[in-house]
Amino acid sequence: MKLLSVAASAAVLALGLAACGSSDTPDSAASAAPGESAPAAAAGGGKVGVDFPRADSDFWNSYNKYVPEIASKDGVELMPPTNSQNDVAKLVANTQALVSQGAKAIIMAPQDTGAIASTLDSLAGKKIPVVTVDTRPDKGNVYMVVRADNRAYGTKACEFLGEKLGGKGKVVQLMGALASINGRDRAEAFRDCMKEKFPGITVFEEPTEWEGSKAASMLQTRLEQNPDIKGIYMHAGGVHLAPTLQVLKAKGLLVKPDDPKHIFVVSNDGIPAEFEAIRAGEIDATVSQPADLYAKYAVFYAKAALEGKTFQPGPTDHDSNIIQLPNGLEDQLPAPLVTAENVDDPNLWGNQVS
Repeated sequence: MKLLSVAASAAVLALGLAACGSSDTPDSAASAAPGESAPAAAAGGGKVGVDFPRADSDFWNSYNKYVPEIASKDGVELMPPTNSQNDVAKLVANTQALVSQGAKAIIMAPQDTGAIASTLDSLAGKKIPVVTVDTRPDKGNVYMVVRADNRAYGTKACEFLGEKLGGKGKVVQLMGALASINGRDRAEAFRDCMKEKFPGITVFEEPTEWEGSKAASMLQTRLEQNPDIKGIYMHAGGVHLAPTLQVLKAKGLLVKPDDPKHIFVVSNDGIPAEFEAIRAGEIDATVSQPADLYAKYAVFYAKAALEGKTFQPGPTDHDSNIIQLPNGLEDQLPAPLVTAENVDDPNLWGNQVS
């Protein structure tokens, strides 16, 4: 099976701007405030540089494969990708190298959302538009952020576990890196939702820095100290799933949902391994973070920037909503909750990979 169903990708890129919140159409949403988003590059095209954030996660490995496939199909001149390996210093160096090699637009996914600001401002000064994927930089001009609503991830996970536990008990939140807006958004939303809707549930928070080994160690310690834990929220299935299942199996807790020892687990990512675990009854749900759409619209907006197009806040034709940021715009893509009831949906990207 092909990695991505992209038959409609070229058509999407050719859609009229009215469907994507462009300022060039009379029916588009209200304009962004002057000076709040980075300017588009002058029309004319050019090379697109892309830096991949890491290669140690099933989610990111899928995204890394989607991008060149989509770029090739849609006629985008993509430079050989770099990989910053979750290191902002490498991202800065890679970006500088891409620019020196002729990049006219940059796609990146900065994992440290605070430390990239000066690089973004430097690129804006050179009129090189930047599309960031998955993460929203704290500061620094961006042309477009391609992302899903990460606070909604935390809220969905909270509501799922809260209902499964009947509003009582103990849960562990295996958080990502709190230097990342994604880690903060997911953690804060989960915490806020639990306090508001399920005050009878105790939440143990473990910052794993997106590292599986830390997640395993922290979870094992928590289970030893609190053997009555009944729920786990993993911020990233791509790095947290395997170690979590290993810990549960070692403790005799990897059992089906109808077993009294079952610990309810909800994850984030939507990778095939999570779907397999849902089917096997090992975990109970995941939020499908759209790796395919991240790649599709990263390429779409990079191409649009090179064509001199601009966008405004408002609904799009692809089930998302563009919002205004202090430093640009963000296209918030849909990310559905996946459970045993809908895990076989062929439209989920995790069911389109082999």
